[in-house]
Amino acid sequence: MSLRTLSAATSVLALAIAGIGIQPTPARADEGMWTFNNFPIAAVNARYGTSIDQAWLDRIQNAAVRISGCSASLVSGEGLILTNHHCVVGCVQDLSDAQNDYVKNGWMPATREEEKQCPGQTAEILTQITDVTDRVLAAGAGLEGAAFVQARGAETQAIQQEVCGDDVKLTCQVISFYRGGQYALYKFRKYEDVRLAFAPEFQAAFFGGDPDNFNFPRYALDFGMLRIYEDGKPVETPNHLTWNPNAPKEGDPVFVAGNPGSTSRLLTISQLERLRDQVQPLTLIQQSELRGRMTQYSFTDEEAARVAVDPIFGLENSFKATYGQQQALLDPDFMQVKRDEEARIRGAVEADPDLTARIGDPWADLEAIQARATELYLPYRQLEASAGGGSTLYSMAKQIVRASKERAKPANERRAGYSDGDLANLARRATQAFPIATDLDQIQLTFWLSKTREYLTVDNADVQRLLGRESPEALAARLVSGTGLADPARRGELLAMTPEQLAASGDPMIELVLRNDDAAQALRAGWEAGVSGPTARAAEKVAQARFAVLGSNQYPDATFSLRLSYGQVQGWTYRGTQVPAFTYMGGLYDRATGSQPFVLAQAFADNEAKVNKETVYDFSSTNDIIGGNSGSPVINAAGEVIGAAFDGNIHSLGGAFGYDAELNRTVSVSTAAITEALRNVYDQPRLLAELGVE
Repeated sequence: MSLRTLSAATSVLALAIAGIGIQPTPARADEGMWTFNNFPIAAVNARYGTSIDQAWLDRIQNAAVRISGCSASLVSGEGLILTNHHCVVGCVQDLSDAQNDYVKNGWMPATREEEKQCPGQTAEILTQITDVTDRVLAAGAGLEGAAFVQARGAETQAIQQEVCGDDVKLTCQVISFYRGGQYALYKFRKYEDVRLAFAPEFQAAFFGGDPDNFNFPRYALDFGMLRIYEDGKPVETPNHLTWNPNAPKEGDPVFVAGNPGSTSRLLTISQLERLRDQVQPLTLIQQSELRGRMTQYSFTDEEAARVAVDPIFGLENSFKATYGQQQALLDPDFMQVKRDEEARIRGAVEADPDLTARIGDPWADLEAIQARATELYLPYRQLEASAGGGSTLYSMAKQIVRASKERAKPANERRAGYSDGDLANLARRATQAFPIATDLDQIQLTFWLSKTREYLTVDNADVQRLLGRESPEALAARLVSGTGLADPARRGELLAMTPEQLAASGDPMIELVLRNDDAAQALRAGWEAGVSGPTARAAEKVAQARFAVLGSNQYPDATFSLRLSYGQVQGWTYRGTQVPAFTYMGGLYDRATGSQPFVLAQAFADNEAKVNKETVYDFSSTNDIIGGNSGSPVINAAGEVIGAAFDGNIHSLGGAFGYDAELNRTVSVSTAAITEALRNVYDQPRLLAELGVE
């Protein structure tokens, strides 16, 4: 599995939800993705006999790293970062070409000077957490709908600007917790020069492919290494995790520090039902069909197969995750538990006249909002939230058009995310050079245009404006072949233009975005007025109810912000079958069949005689994680890194909505296996020495 943030699936889930639920019971067993300023230290120490304290937490926080869509950690004093291979494979592919396929053969520079920058990659380390709840809640007082959303956005923008200003070395992010119950400013130290230090062969990292995805036992060497640089030199990072080359033992307490992307455990029944009935089925249909188109393209020639590897991997992962989530929502027993929990909380509110007078019935409010969301969802999804269908060229054109329109406004009237500092950051990113697989972009555009026409109908005025008299296929081909957006210099020129200049630029992709933008912006405004604004208002009230009934010692839903989960190394039993906690490197050779996806990576085949087959390869633990935790360090009680989380088992797919202590498991590659591979498979004494391993 890829535990990296499932961008398409989670963005659709987020826009569909735009709301709030409740956590009906205190965390049980090893449940919870806890913030670092509310970690249950005493409960964990009592449960596992550990001696965790605030200093221990601070060391872990200072070594945890957030990268694009994934998690990571510092593992040396010279800026070396451990993460998953599937978190860096996009970079590996960007550095590859038809003559040098580093995805297939691995990226293994002989010297540090040969490490190359990953286009668009950043690394962020959390340095400060500040509660800003009162300011954010006050900003929306007395407002409703779109005005409420805009006022909240302006206030969060102001808070971020006050602390970080236009400093390119900092990131400030106001994050909502408990779906509107609390807000905190997270301040990060940001590094924009992130270079690829090591990546094994794709076949080693993803051995077993989609059949083994979300399953265990696994035999995947899913790790990669980055390095942060500043002023052309590796960053000194004394606050790093110590590398432990020894495997854990069953029952050992372990901790996972990372950035889980999105969970929906606090949703109300009405919200879950709309997910089940509208959002998830549509998402599954589109993911499945697009995967088929991408797979068909990958069969055309070797170059097509090379550039399609990572996109297909992402689609397969997203489809499987969405399917597993939908099965949880279709389970009547699971839904009944949710109904019972909601009824218990609502009953407690109804029994408290003062609380009822203060918050009313936000659950009923949310039920009414779902009816409006059902009506607005499809056009909003197709023309705004998922416009472009994942096309890189369309996404860049949309950013340029929106930036131009917002820049023309007075600074205090712009939407959140378009301050002068934000626009400067966009300009830096937009002018970076990186390869674009235009064939894949054309497939994504064609698919989006055809599905938009299919769902909204040929007679829809917005569809007619979008397509004119062209077919989706012909329009997508013309856009991709005619746009200049693949050239970073041209992107910079377009980004500096006014809306009028963009309209006269002659770039067909810019023209398409301009044709769609008025309708898309109107749909966004309607969504904010009818769905996200009222939902946010109801969110405050449900959060108040939750805190009143359950107290404040609860963990919030995941928000791709730094969290810490605790657990122990452990297998599980399902329908009478016991699944052990460990796999061993010798099992890789036993599992290999010579046919994909069970083909040995070449380096593993060549060096079989050198490999210690008793080395623990992958292991499972009870830690509570979700997409976005990819690359998270698995840490022992001494604060040493002993693995990198890369997967969840098949039972954890329902973890978006709840945690099952008996079945949910995290799957990680051990540092023991990584050490063995660096020593006896890939011959990397330089990296071993940096990790402090002889």
